[in-house]
Amino acid sequence: MATILHIETSTDVCSVAVSEDGQVIFHKEDHSGPNHAEKLGIYVDEALSFTDNHAIPFDAVAVSCGPGSYTGLRIGVSMAKGICYARDLKLIAMPTTELLCVPVLLREAAEEGALLCPMLDARRMEVYAAIYDRSLRPVREIGADIVDETTYQEYLDKQPVYFFGNGAKKCIDAINHPNARLIEGIEPLAKWMQPLAEKRFLTEQFEDVAYFVPYYLKDFVAKPSKKLL
Repeated sequence: MATILHIETSTDVCSVAVSEDGQVIFHKEDHSGPNHAEKLGIYVDEALSFTDNHAIPFDAVAVSCGPGSYTGLRIGVSMAKGICYARDLKLIAMPTTELLCVPVLLREAAEEGALLCPMLDARRMEVYAAIYDRSLRPVREIGADIVDETTYQEYLDKQPVYFFGNGAKKCIDAINHPNARLIEGIEPLAKWMQPLAEKRFLTEQFEDVAYFVPYYLKDFVAKPSKKLL
């Protein structure tokens, strides 16, 4: 087991958490944002002070790598990389879409065979979305979608699909399918990162601190026509 600092800045919410041996022992959240430039450094300092005062050494830093807010991701990843350099720690990256699934799996009784579709707002009827099964195996990788009634029809015609995240509410009426389920109030938070980060730590899925970049700088996905903030 490991002690991991978690940083999440992919949406307007800024959050930091610390987990030790599978338990969250510290977390701070600000929902009044976007205030990442103002709040993140304060929360990280508090987290580091907490662990230093309790003589708890860190093993890794986990950071949400997107998709999401351009500015938020840049601030979060820069902070995570700086701490890794300063303290010689491993870096763990976590897709925001995968992170969004954690509270759904923990708190919701999803129907047998249902799929999970986390959505991040990209303005108008555009979202970044992925589709997972209940074991968090990707059924469809992260993509940039312009949502209408046919966008997810191939999945909806076969089983229930749960839509959530800050892009889901605006899309549910357009999807308009009896198998579409909307879950409101789901946000990517640092305290939900623990099980995913722990798994990556145990399987040594680490990033190269020198060359790692967040999602918006990667070339493997087409972007919506409107930039994220």
